[in-house]
Amino acid sequence: MARKTSKQEFAVIGLGRLGTAVARTLLARGRTVLGIDRDRDAVQLLADELTEALILDATDEDALRSVDIALYDAVVVAISDDFEDELLATLTLKRLGVRRVVSVAAGERQKTILLKVGADEVVMPEEDTGRRMGLLLALPNLVERLTLGEEHAIAELHMPKAFADRTVQQIDLSTTYHITLLAIKRKTELIMPLPADFLLWSDDLMVVIGKDEDVRRMAEVE
Repeated sequence: MARKTSKQEFAVIGLGRLGTAVARTLLARGRTVLGIDRDRDAVQLLADELTEALILDATDEDALRSVDIALYDAVVVAISDDFEDELLATLTLKRLGVRRVVSVAAGERQKTILLKVGADEVVMPEEDTGRRMGLLLALPNLVERLTLGEEHAIAELHMPKAFADRTVQQIDLSTTYHITLLAIKRKTELIMPLPADFLLWSDDLMVVIGKDEDVRRMAEVE
């Protein structure tokens, strides 16, 4: 394996639906991606798409060492069908000196264990998806939301009827809702920065940032 290119390099272990989605997203953004799975069919299915695809047991320390796994910028462990293998792979990667290991958990207990054995980040796709769906149902103005740390969020919101045909200065979000209006998405155009006299339209989308509780309160405005 030729090492090391100027591009960011990632490895994805476990080429199920989640691992495949992560790998394809990284590839679409121009990153180098090594895909690893012990299942031959899973590897062959993506062999023509990935930068490199290997049939390999990710719990085998020697096998991981042989592909210079420690040189990758980050390794995603998405062995969602076998938590023991997920755990062993995470532990082995950290033992080999991988700088950033992102593991997948099915719940809080698994997340706690993975963090204890050294995972740098742990994601819970099903819980995150459920939480997002609940928010979208409960907050009809919410289009998209991204958490920033434990207390803050950035969100894309439909324009509340109460704000249409008013200016940025008139709605004064920083004073009334303690959030900052970053930009307006108007059809295919992203408008920023916003002057105080900028007139808001009813079909605009607002991009805001602030404390999570304030962003949610803003999303409830009709």
